[in-house]
Amino acid sequence: MTARFGSGGPYEEQFGYSRVVTTGPHAWVAGCTSVVDGEFVHEGDAAAQARAAFAVALQALDRAGFGREDVVRTRMFVVGIAANGDAVALVHGEVFADIRPASSLIGVAGLIDPRMLVEVEVEAFRGEWA
Repeated sequence: MTARFGSGGPYEEQFGYSRVVTTGPHAWVAGCTSVVDGEFVHEGDAAAQARAAFAVALQALDRAGFGREDVVRTRMFVVGIAANGDAVALVHGEVFADIRPASSLIGVAGLIDPRMLVEVEVEAFRGEWA
């Protein structure tokens, strides 16, 4: 059975997506940024934006019944990767060092709000591998 969970974020209704979708032992979290309680936070600070974005993603997983330990893949989209990539990657290490999911760090030209430097996606799996 597929379940969809929203967060009430400002773009979900407007653009027609769910914060997290689950089916069976799998969960996919849509791109998360440093929008907290509907407000953008941490302008100009890629590391702080990454911390906020991962917190949003992990809260979404928690609402769907998954935990940080279930994360198997992450993607980080970074504006100005030469200037901001290391800071974002280090935050990923803070959050997931003991889990070590498959991960990608991708440079992008921009995100939906020009103040945003980071967007993250998280995928999770819980249960036994076949």
